[in-house]
Amino acid sequence: MDNKDLLNENEVVKQLRSGNENAFNIIYKDYYRGLCAFASQYVPTSECEEIVQDTMMWLWENRTTLIPEIPLKGLLFTIVKNKCLNSVSHAQVCYKVHSSISKKFEEQFEDPDFYVCNELMELYNKAVKDLPKEYREAFEMNRFKDMTYNEIASKMGISPKTIAYRISQAIRLIRIQLTDFLPFFF
Repeated sequence: MDNKDLLNENEVVKQLRSGNENAFNIIYKDYYRGLCAFASQYVPTSECEEIVQDTMMWLWENRTTLIPEIPLKGLLFTIVKNKCLNSVSHAQVCYKVHSSISKKFEEQFEDPDFYVCNELMELYNKAVKDLPKEYREAFEMNRFKDMTYNEIASKMGISPKTIAYRISQAIRLIRIQLTDFLPFFF
């Protein structure tokens, strides 16, 4: 770049800083294709234009903070390069996450125990749901909310012995309903 180009660029940046849209159009036309070609070294062609357009948007939005003495070309190419590297980094992270999730589910779905466990949990949940209301409430408070017999009794306004009876009856009824499947639970 010779001194004439440098003076022109400084003048264009000064005009851009003042909000001159024509100066922005000149910069856009002068650098757009070169920035897209540069970006294509880092990211797929489909992303290049978006990155360059984002860069140009940034340039317009931040025009008042530009320093005319800083070479515009270097600034634009640096911004494009950083955006490309961020895009590549983001894509790599997404790929790792998707691969990890895919591998986990692939292993899970290939494991026949996965289906058996799901079916057993459905049967167990149905057995709990089918309990008489008083038994189910006491059982759920004890098993799912880790409440003691005394805590349940005070909450329900009945004796702890009644709670103990209801929970034992709930367990008995669940065992009866799941008798054929008990070996699978162990």
